[in-house]
Amino acid sequence: METLFAIPAIKTAIYILLAVVIFGALILIHEFGHYLTARLCGVTVHEFALGMGPQIFSRVSKKSGIRYSIRLFLIGGYVSMDGEDGESANPNAFCNKNVWKRILIIVAGAGMNLLLGFIAMFILTTVTIAGKDGALLPTNIVAEFNENATSNQNGEHGLMVGDRIITVNGFPVFTGYDLIYEITNSAYEPVDMKVIRNDKIVSLKDVKFPTTEESGVTFGSYDFKVYGKTPNIFNLGLYSINRATSTVKMVYDSLFDLLTGRYGAEAVSGPVGTTEVIGEAAQKGGDTLLYLVAVITINLGVFNLLPVPALDGGRLLFLIIELFRGKPINRDLEGYVHFIGIIILFGIMALISVKDIIGLFS
Repeated sequence: METLFAIPAIKTAIYILLAVVIFGALILIHEFGHYLTARLCGVTVHEFALGMGPQIFSRVSKKSGIRYSIRLFLIGGYVSMDGEDGESANPNAFCNKNVWKRILIIVAGAGMNLLLGFIAMFILTTVTIAGKDGALLPTNIVAEFNENATSNQNGEHGLMVGDRIITVNGFPVFTGYDLIYEITNSAYEPVDMKVIRNDKIVSLKDVKFPTTEESGVTFGSYDFKVYGKTPNIFNLGLYSINRATSTVKMVYDSLFDLLTGRYGAEAVSGPVGTTEVIGEAAQKGGDTLLYLVAVITINLGVFNLLPVPALDGGRLLFLIIELFRGKPINRDLEGYVHFIGIIILFGIMALISVKDIIGLFS
């Protein structure tokens, strides 16, 4: 007899529901950051909404007068503040608060996503490492090389057992997670490294690693094992920060590689493609799904801080300009810029969604 998960239509529906719950939760946390900071800064808030489009649920607080609503399309959300997009005579309007308070309100949404990413990484690290008897936290110290390793083939000019690797192509590494990421991302061609060897910093030039190819993109492949250390609450916290920081860097690296052509347009996914990935992660287990959630929330935080019109980063850019000018840019001009930006973003999202849907049937 088939279980529910063995029926493709039901399994797909469950994964779609799971994706909606995850995206909805991440958006809610993001908007809650804006909302909470606005309230703390004394800004008048009209509405706190989850989703976009027609309203399907609404409740007005008798105490604050704020409308809390859920809208049909759970692809976004917003906090409607008095004076957010124009002038207002209300002294508690967003536009009438000092620029530093407005900056705090704007960055608070992304800040909440990044904070959630750290918490998810801490839980993940604790569960996958500390939760297993005898499990160790991977360090950045070389323990032994795989058979036919290439990174140690140049004698003293290559890696050696006992080396503590501190940079890969100029980027610092502190843990085994950082090290694996930098080698995977950078070592598809020879890389420069710095190591601590016999208590001295040694520079290594053009260290070669084996490579792998996936979807037409070449990646580096580490060819050694590292020492581990016993986990405790202190180093678990540090490892979680490092993993979250590496994920932030991974997002920026991916954007850079996309713009420079290393990754093609097929590497970009929207909500449809991400839903498929969430389904695959759910099948592999809770730890894989949790890691994906951490990556998505960090991605959301980083992406929203990009200086792109209509995003938080675009609004932040106008506030930074105001900070240096001593007066705001014409608000009508800013409104037009953000309006054009959101139209372009929706167009790009539509194209990506069409690409993802076609990919489901190819």
